[in-house]
Amino acid sequence: MNWKDHVVVDPKVLVGKPIIRGTRISVELLMDRLSDGWSMEQILESYPRVTRDDVLAAISFVTEVFREEDYIAIQKATA
Repeated sequence: MNWKDHVVVDPKVLVGKPIIRGTRISVELLMDRLSDGWSMEQILESYPRVTRDDVLAAISFVTEVFREEDYIAIQKATA
């Protein structure tokens, strides 16, 4: 699966945050829900316009962003 088929950036939507294509649901929101312990099923039930592939694409997007970073936020990691 290619995350680019699911995640887009539009400067006119949510101030240019990465979102799920065709929605106003940000990748950040999905990552927040997952980090809060929400299951895939809970996310899909709460956000009916989001698919399982959308959530997996959001995770892939975040993984790629971190892989491309040249630094690690040490202060965040040690706080």
